[in-house]
Amino acid sequence: MSNSVRRRDAEATKSKIIGSAMALFSKKGFDATTVDDIAEASGVNKALLYYYFKNKAGLYSEVMTRVLDAIGAEVLAANARCSDPLCELEAFITAYAVHAVKNPYFPALLLRELSDSGAHLPEMMFEKMRELFALLRRILARGEAEGLFHDVVPMVVHFMIIGTLNLLVTTQPLREAAQRHDPDAQTCSDCPIEEIAAYLYRKIRRMLEES
Repeated sequence: MSNSVRRRDAEATKSKIIGSAMALFSKKGFDATTVDDIAEASGVNKALLYYYFKNKAGLYSEVMTRVLDAIGAEVLAANARCSDPLCELEAFITAYAVHAVKNPYFPALLLRELSDSGAHLPEMMFEKMRELFALLRRILARGEAEGLFHDVVPMVVHFMIIGTLNLLVTTQPLREAAQRHDPDAQTCSDCPIEEIAAYLYRKIRRMLEES
């Protein structure tokens, strides 16, 4: 077997382990998820898991690194296509929303960490989360400097965006069940995420434009 084939096989195995771990961590949390659980879900033995990852904490760090790197890259790419704060704000909201729907384990993982005060996140993970907030803060600051936004509290706006979208994604099954039980419930269970993002952008923009 060639070295390139071995590397591809190793990457495929690591990705499979990370995918299984992500699902389990988002469902059960860090403490309740065991290495045995992850190994069984991945179809590998524990020895191989420990070969790729030093311990459960190391695996968790890899999981969070990947999800935060991915969302950061998508939001940055979306903002790079903009030339004004309004476009950047809309791009930030839309990119985050689309990523969250495509990767539903990500919002669940993040909400678990926030509810646990980030107990299992190493400093590197906090830095990546701060980078996302710093990007939004810069967008809002430019909007204020140009007279587009007024009375801005960046952290509140950040949580309005991230909190709303994370909850919408993680409560999707619950909202679908509620809609089936009561067709008039208006749970937005079948609303396209782009439509939700556009609605959120319009409302936040209107709030920020008020002097």
